[in-house]
Amino acid sequence: MDIESIKQRFGIIGNSPLLNRAIDVARQVASTDLTVLVTGESGTGKEFFPQIIHQLSPRKHGPYIAVNCGAIPEGTIDSELFGHEKGSFTGAFDSRKGYFEVVDGGTIFLDEVAELPLSTQVRLLRVLETGEFIRVGSSKVLKTDVRVVAATNINILEAIERGKFRQDLYYRLNSVPIFVPALRERKEDIYLLFRKFALDFAEKYRMPPIQLDEEAQQMLINYYWPGNIRQLKNITEQISIIEEDRLITANILKKYLPELNNQGLPVPYHKESFSASNSYERDLLFKVLFEMKNDLNDLKRLLYEIINQNAFASEIKQNSTPTINKLVKDFKEDSKFLPPAVPVEDIHYEMPAKNEEPLVEPEVIDDSLSLQKKEIELIKRALAKHNGKRKGAAAELGISERTLYRKIKEFNLE
Repeated sequence: MDIESIKQRFGIIGNSPLLNRAIDVARQVASTDLTVLVTGESGTGKEFFPQIIHQLSPRKHGPYIAVNCGAIPEGTIDSELFGHEKGSFTGAFDSRKGYFEVVDGGTIFLDEVAELPLSTQVRLLRVLETGEFIRVGSSKVLKTDVRVVAATNINILEAIERGKFRQDLYYRLNSVPIFVPALRERKEDIYLLFRKFALDFAEKYRMPPIQLDEEAQQMLINYYWPGNIRQLKNITEQISIIEEDRLITANILKKYLPELNNQGLPVPYHKESFSASNSYERDLLFKVLFEMKNDLNDLKRLLYEIINQNAFASEIKQNSTPTINKLVKDFKEDSKFLPPAVPVEDIHYEMPAKNEEPLVEPEVIDDSLSLQKKEIELIKRALAKHNGKRKGAAAELGISERTLYRKIKEFNLE
């Protein structure tokens, strides 16, 4: 089956070379039993690729199941995936088959695989390598023949560095990688998707489809789309319902595009959705702050190096301290745009004594910005806002309740 036929069969819209490449890889790997890792930002349509792989594989007549690993509580995820025996834990009134046992001979799609706890990752690695697993509360080894396709919007290599994901499991899952491009990387597809969604909602709500004027089309195409296709579909539905005028201008469209003026800023890859996207945005912001601080310190060093150069020494002696202090004053004025975490008020140049060499050691300011402290502070604020209710706090932070519970235990916030 060629790429265009696959698009028609699965309802995929777009002609981007990056999208076509991802579909082509899925088509080629479908006939094998290799594990596949699908990566990309949240809202890009990663869920289509395990379906393509399953339907084009020899397992297409076998069972297929999609499991959201981030939505299952940590205490029950082993039971959900691998099953349990009667009486193995409180509430286990009967024996139960897990997903890997039920899907024997078929395909299992593990979405948000990076959310799996480390203990479950060990079990999953054993299934991938040997096809063997043990139910919770049992000692009997069972066999299964399951094709695994996993997906994540998190940078797993960073998770490995933080000790949150096993390196051996990553390489086992990543036998064949498929990268799904973000919507901003498929500009030629944005208006096609908008028209498709507009027609769908017009039919659903029995009204004429909305259209964009030329300026609004350009605004739509140039927007950064941090929420990708999911965000585009949501905005199209909002406009279809709310706006009475069926011709949408740029001024009308602008009201539905959040933070339009900041669309040039970095947006998470991962990062990202991201139950994890909010966390990634914070990490990215702190990284930018660190880089700005380092740039400022480099400028300070450069200033003092210029001051201490022999070619500049004579001018210092002639013009005395006021000239240098004027340079420093101008430098401080130009630094006002920097965040408060990077102080510049303490820069001051003093002329050396007559018999001393005009050497001034550069001052390096080491302002430590702890990501962990910021994360703890945000968790505390969210819990306080929701009176200790973890479900509301997790929604506020944009992470799963299970992830919040793990963070609370990790940071000792009970």
